Amino acid sequence: MKLYKNHVMKEHSNMKIGGVAKEYIEIENKDELLEVIKDKKNIFILGNGTNTLINDGVLETTFISLKPINYIEEKSEGLVEVGSGLDFSELIDYMEEKDYTGLENLAGIPGTVGGLVFMNGGAHGTEIFDKISSVEVIDEKGILRKIDKENIKFSYRITEIKEKKWIVVSTTFKFDKGYLKEVVDRYKLKRNENHPLNEPNLGSTFKNPEGLFSARLIIEAGLQGKKIGGAEVSMVHPNFIVNKGDAKFVDIIEIIKTVKSEVKSKTGIELEEEIIIVEN
Repeated sequence: MKLYKNHVMKEHSNMKIGGVAKEYIEIENKDELLEVIKDKKNIFILGNGTNTLINDGVLETTFISLKPINYIEEKSEGLVEVGSGLDFSELIDYMEEKDYTGLENLAGIPGTVGGLVFMNGGAHGTEIFDKISSVEVIDEKGILRKIDKENIKFSYRITEIKEKKWIVVSTTFKFDKGYLKEVVDRYKLKRNENHPLNEPNLGSTFKNPEGLFSARLIIEAGLQGKKIGGAEVSMVHPNFIVNKGDAKFVDIIEIIKTVKSEVKSKTGIELEEEIIIVEN
C-alpha cells in the first residue's frame, strides 16, 4: 500500500482538472482494501479517471486506486476472473490470445474493468454485464461478497453496485470461443477517427435517451462548438466536452448545465450525465 497526503489529483483525471486531495492511496490486495475502508468515511474509488471529473479546489475525499489489483486468472476454460484495476484494453488482448468472444464491441473504451462493471459500460448494443458470471464486491457494510450476476440489478449505464456505492474488487466472466478481430479493429479505428482523443475529455458526457442519441440532440440544439471558459462542446463529437487547455471545474459544470437546459428547452428531453463528478 502507498499513501500520499495532500495529493494533487489533476493527473488522475483524463480531463486534466483536479485539486488537492486529503489522501490518495494505492491498494495492492483485498486485505489492504478491507483494512483501509474501516477507518475512512469520505472515500472514492478511482480507476483510470477516464470518466471522472474532479473538483479543482481542496478535497476532503480519500481517493483509493485499485490499479495494482490487475490480475487475470483462468478458473476453467472460458471462466476468467479479473482484478478491478486491469485496463479493459488488456482484457481485450487476453480475449484475442485465448480466442474468446463476447466483448469485442467494447474495444477501445478507456478505463479499468472495475470501472466499466461499476456502471455497466457498453457500446454498439453490447454491455459488459452480457458476459459477467459474478462480481466480487465490498458492500455498504464493509463485507467482502461474491454475487452471481442474476442477483445483481443492472440496466443501461446503471447497476445496483453503483447505486449502493459498493466497491468492485474482481469480476468473473464467462466467454465462448471465437474472437472477432475484425470487429475490434473496426471499433478501435472508429473511436480514433470520431472521438477527440487528442484533447482532455471524459468520454460520453451524457447517456443516450431511449431510442435517441445525445449527440444528435446537442447538434439540433445548436450547441456543437459552444464554449464556456476553457471548456468546449467538441466539434469532433458533440457528446464530448473537451478541455481546450485552461478549463476549470466550474467551466465544465456550467457547460453541462447549459447543454441540459438548452436541449430540454428545445426538445423537452432531460439529458442525464454519464460521467462521474467528485465535488468535495
